[in-house]
Amino acid sequence: MARSDTDGKPGVGRARTITDLARLAGVSAGTVSRALAGNSLVNAKTRDRIQELARDHGFQLNRVASNLRRQKTGVIGVVIPLGHDRRQQVSDTFFMTLLGHLADALTEEGYDLMLRRVIPDHDGDWLDRFIGSGMIDGVIVIGQSDQFARIEEVAARYRPMVVWGNREPGQVHCAVGSDNRLGGQLAARRLIEGGATHLAFLGDPEPIEFAARYAGARDAAEAAGVPIDVYPTHLSPDRMAGEITAHIDTIVGRANGIFAATDTLAVAALRELRERGVAVPGRMRLVGFDDLPISAQTMPPLTTVHQDIAAGARGLVDLLLRRIAGEDAASLVMPPALVARDTA
Repeated sequence: MARSDTDGKPGVGRARTITDLARLAGVSAGTVSRALAGNSLVNAKTRDRIQELARDHGFQLNRVASNLRRQKTGVIGVVIPLGHDRRQQVSDTFFMTLLGHLADALTEEGYDLMLRRVIPDHDGDWLDRFIGSGMIDGVIVIGQSDQFARIEEVAARYRPMVVWGNREPGQVHCAVGSDNRLGGQLAARRLIEGGATHLAFLGDPEPIEFAARYAGARDAAEAAGVPIDVYPTHLSPDRMAGEITAHIDTIVGRANGIFAATDTLAVAALRELRERGVAVPGRMRLVGFDDLPISAQTMPPLTTVHQDIAAGARGLVDLLLRRIAGEDAASLVMPPALVARDTA
C-alpha cells in the first residue's frame, strides 16, 4: 500500500517550512511569503493555489501572515555550545530534561524551537551566524562552556538572548541558573557532616558552572580543614566510563567522600563503586548535582543538590520574551537545595 503522509496523496511528505511549500508549488520562497501575507504582487490564481497548499499541509495562515507582516518567524533558537567537551551529546540526561521543559514553555507561548549543537572550535562565528540567519526571533544558549567571552561580546549588541549558566559579577549577558557555588558548599558540607575526612571532586573544573561548584565545595572543605582533590572527568560517553574507572582506583584508597559535578557522573561513579563492592554510604559517601529524575531511582537513592530545571526553563522563556519586547530583564539566580537521600 502506498504511503500517504498528507491529505491522502501517496508519497507526498508534509511541508514543514516555507521553503518546502515553495518546492511543492514550483515557485520561489519569496513568492510563497508574499502569497501567504496576501500581497497583491502575486496574481490571485497563484496566491489562492499557494494558500490552499498551505492549508493542506497544516499551516496556520493567519499566524503565518501575521508573522510575515511583522517580520517575525515565530521560532526561538536554542543552541548548545560544546567547546569544553566536544564529544558530549545532546542526549545527555540534563540537556534532554531542560530541552523538554523549554519545548513545553515555548509551545505555550506560541513559539517553535530550533535546536543547534555547535563545536565553537570549528565555527568561531557560531552565535553570530545563528542570530543573523533571519530564521529566529531570539536565542537561548544552554551553557556557557568555554565561550563566556564570546557570549559577552554578542550580548553587548544583541538583546534578545538569554543564557542558561552561572551569573558572574558585572557580566553583560542575561543568565538563568542556580547559585552553583552555594550548591557546591551544600554538597561538601553534607559529606563532611556524614563523616567524610577526605573529599574528591569528580568533574571538569574548567567550565564556569562546574568551576563554581568546585569552588563552593573547596570553601566548605577548607573551612572544615578537610582536603579535597580534583579528578577531571568528561561527560562525553566515550570518555566518561574509562575516566571514572581510573579515578575510582585512586579515590577508594585515598578519599571517603565524592562530590560529583552532575548526577550523570554520580550515577556512573555509584555503578563503579558497587561493582567493586565498596559500600555506599558505609565506606564511601556520594553527592551529585542537578536532582535529575534518575537520582531517585538509583540503588541506593542518590543524595544530590536540587536545581529547579523546570522553573529555570520558564525563567529563560519569560526573560527572553521580555527582551524581545524591548524590556530590561535582569539575570535570575535560583537557590539550590540539598536533597538528602541514602548515598550521603
